[in-house]
Amino acid sequence: MQPASHTDREEPGYEGNGHQPPKSTTIIVNGRPKEVAAKELSFAEIVRLAFDDAVFNDVTIYTITFKRGHGGKPEGTLVEGESVKVKEGMIFNVARTDKS
Repeated sequence: MQPASHTDREEPGYEGNGHQPPKSTTIIVNGRPKEVAAKELSFAEIVRLAFDDAVFNDVTIYTITFKRGHGGKPEGTLVEGESVKVKEGMIFNVARTDKS
């Protein structure tokens, strides 16, 4: 009997190329835990995590604040066009307002 090769692995998440799939990170968005695979999220991606029905137009404004970020910027705000590196347990608060 020959030893099993690495391609015979049946481990969960094993892709057969020696690389594991990206590790997911749990962040909190508007009080709800969300699993993300990306190491960095854009303003729009965070808004979509907060609101399934997110629309980007001249009438709707989103405001994002965050806490428990990376050492250089543990808390702050994010504006449209920006992105932020995420880490385990990071907290995002997203508010939606309408111009009227």
